Amino acid sequence: MAIPSILAGGGLDTPAPHLSNADAQQIALLHYELSGDFKRFATEKDDTFRIVTQSGQSYVLKIANPAEEVGEIDLQVALLDHLEERDESIPCPRVIVNKNGKKHFFYTAPNGNERIVRLLTYLDGTPLDSTKSSANERKKIGSILARLRLALAGFTHPAQNRKLAWDIQHLHELVPLLEEIPDLTLRGLLSEGLDRFKEATHDLAQQRRQVLHNDFSRSNLVVDHSAAEFVTGVIDFGDAVETAIVIDVSTALLNQLPRTAIDDPFAAGRDILRGYLSVADLTPREMNMLPLLIMGRVIARALLSLWRAQIFPQNAEYILRNTEQGWWQLKWFASRSDNQLRNELQKFQ
Repeated sequence: MAIPSILAGGGLDTPAPHLSNADAQQIALLHYELSGDFKRFATEKDDTFRIVTQSGQSYVLKIANPAEEVGEIDLQVALLDHLEERDESIPCPRVIVNKNGKKHFFYTAPNGNERIVRLLTYLDGTPLDSTKSSANERKKIGSILARLRLALAGFTHPAQNRKLAWDIQHLHELVPLLEEIPDLTLRGLLSEGLDRFKEATHDLAQQRRQVLHNDFSRSNLVVDHSAAEFVTGVIDFGDAVETAIVIDVSTALLNQLPRTAIDDPFAAGRDILRGYLSVADLTPREMNMLPLLIMGRVIARALLSLWRAQIFPQNAEYILRNTEQGWWQLKWFASRSDNQLRNELQKFQ
């Protein structure tokens, strides 16, 4: 199979030997004069470490995949700086300059790869994907997503129009990955979903657009049940890009679908949507398109995770952690008409 061009670069198809704790310790000491305990985080494509210093302060050291270009990293850094300036109450990481005053720099790894390094503040709390949430807490999640959108309005960067495989405005470019699905029944289900997505979102390019987080998942939210605001951290802006506003919302709702089949899969998502709409609007067309965009993200996750698990078997457990649940979700979408899905999602209106 010829690999679609959208999968080249950005680290999705590029292996990188993990740096050791000793490598990370050397980088932190040499460039930031930091030392302490280092713990590796499970990640999709880069090396990320939590540093806890002797004084108890925590930081996040990120060493990018060698295929990630400097423009991509600079976009994330500039975006975080913009958020700090526009609305510092949104709990996002802050970028720490190194001893030379740089916010990111190149590091030559032991195998000779040039990789980009940056240091961020660490945000305390519990990852949302390892705890439960109430309806009111989910409304607060939705309001944070809306506040992010409003704070990012007007933000621009030379790399904002990069093409990302996880940005479902480009979902049609993943069609060749269907060949990698050995189960013909599942392949047929995905193919039908792709056709339906294309028809229902034919005017997606004409919808409102701006730079957005684009990966507002439970693993990228840090929470504290005892905190009034509940959300204590929004992390990982690695998929930030200019895309449709409604795509950003659909990604957040996709990540609220339950892992096992229930009668009302949109229940938690409606709470997110309530919170979002209390702060920012969606047009009638965006609302109508939303359920099929959620389905599109289910399809993208299946295609990309199965493909990546084949080329990175050593990281397959992490890559496939959310894939299996997608099959019942996709069957649920397939069993309902577009109007039924819209009515299901908009029950609260």
